[in-house]
Amino acid sequence: MGYAEFKAPKGVIKVELELSDDKISRISLSGDFFMYPEEAIEELERALEGVEARKEALLVAVRDFYSLSGAQTPMVEPEHWVEAILRAVGG
Repeated sequence: MGYAEFKAPKGVIKVELELSDDKISRISLSGDFFMYPEEAIEELERALEGVEARKEALLVAVRDFYSLSGAQTPMVEPEHWVEAILRAVGG
């Protein structure tokens, strides 16, 4: 299991994940950032399951999540999520 924390401009993103064949099989996202609506964090976790643990694939998945869900995370951008996830993969 990988774990990492990443300090985004508006909060810390905490990531716990498991990989299977270089794809995310389980992921848990938490921290002291704000996401509206709050339950959208679970949607983001589901959107990331099965995604290859590469920067480009993760960025597409996170951007798609924002487009489809309409979720908002003030001062936390898709690139911040990807950085936090990649640190968990590497750590």
